[in-house]
Amino acid sequence: MIGTRVAITGSSGLIGTALAASLRGDGHQVTRLVRRAAAPGGGADPGSQADDAAAPGDAVSAWDPDSVDGGLDPRAFTDVAAVVHLAGAGIGDRRWTAARKAEIRNSRVRGTRALATGLAGLDKPPPTLLCGSAIGWYGDTHGRAADESAPPGAGFLADLVRDWEQAADPARAAGVRTAHLRTGLVLSARGGTLGRLEPIFKLGFGIPLGSGGQYMSWISLADEIGAMRFLLDRPDVAGPLNLTAPHPVTNSEFTEALNAALGRPAVLGLPVPGLRLPGSVLHVPAPALRVALGEMSGELLASAQVLPRRLLEAGYAFQHPDITSALAYALP
Repeated sequence: MIGTRVAITGSSGLIGTALAASLRGDGHQVTRLVRRAAAPGGGADPGSQADDAAAPGDAVSAWDPDSVDGGLDPRAFTDVAAVVHLAGAGIGDRRWTAARKAEIRNSRVRGTRALATGLAGLDKPPPTLLCGSAIGWYGDTHGRAADESAPPGAGFLADLVRDWEQAADPARAAGVRTAHLRTGLVLSARGGTLGRLEPIFKLGFGIPLGSGGQYMSWISLADEIGAMRFLLDRPDVAGPLNLTAPHPVTNSEFTEALNAALGRPAVLGLPVPGLRLPGSVLHVPAPALRVALGEMSGELLASAQVLPRRLLEAGYAFQHPDITSALAYALP
């Protein structure tokens, strides 16, 4: 993919910003698809509503995720080789009230269907659509490994991801190569979960959540962007792909690795005298998480080893396959 134009929704979010910068750095052109309408119930998060800070040379075109066909301007797609769809209300930003869950669902399912329908209606649709998705598809596998052949799990996120991916069907039916990026926990100090955890761990309060034995499937921001760039150049690869590193870790292992990367022994996570199990550490009890976070706590306590089988089979080489190298890269 040399000297081509890529259109991006959610281009002001953590992943969208990094992807746009990567593309520009290699001489590609970027079209930022910015929201024409506000999200249902009010404002949207930075990943779903673009701002006016387009880099010099970027094209900007409006779209409406709440319309039937996205309200796309056909002129904005005449030279677009691929669309990367990343817009959507943040899943882990707030407590999951009924209103917030509806907002998350509408922004991802309805927005994806609107974009896919609009692309399908163009005289010459772009040949490729990369759609954001999530490993929530698999639900809680109780620690069992899962690749792209695994069936959907149960729960709000599993149901959401199933419908979210199906919402791209209009583009697929129109002959657009469509890949669903089932992304795990993206590690970056610039935002996301790691960005929120870093100051807490720096204070020495980094301790495991729940039992600490639940698996976390993660990916460095560099590999998230690297995998997306790899897939943009692979017209033979479509369907669901797990964007996760090949070595998931337990929550306790992640906690230990993050404390080590920051050079901060956990104040509350030191061995507890008087307990029968040698070397035992304090944990945030699961009931406390449920009280604090409500239904969303289930995602922090769920355990699934999500493996990137299709990405590896296609030939992608991870820059950060292990948690130690990923954290060393992510943290200043």
